[in-house]
Amino acid sequence: MQMQLTLDSEILKFELPPAVQARLQELLDRQDQGIELSSQERAEAEGLVELAEFLTLIRLRSKTAPNN
Repeated sequence: MQMQLTLDSEILKFELPPAVQARLQELLDRQDQGIELSSQERAEAEGLVELAEFLTLIRLRSKTAPNN
C-alpha cells in the first residue's frame, strides 16, 4: 500500500538551523579526525544525519511528484 501526503510548501523549505548544522558538522569532523565520540555524541550525530536525510528525501520526492 502506498500513501500520498500533501505537504505544505513551507515544510519543503525547512532546513536544519545553522547551529544544528554546525553541531552536526563538528561531530562529523571530530569523527573524521579519528576522535572517538561518546555514545551520546554518536547517537546525537546519527539522529541529526537521519533528520537531514529525511528532509532531503521529502524535497526530492516533492520535486518528482506527479502534481508538480
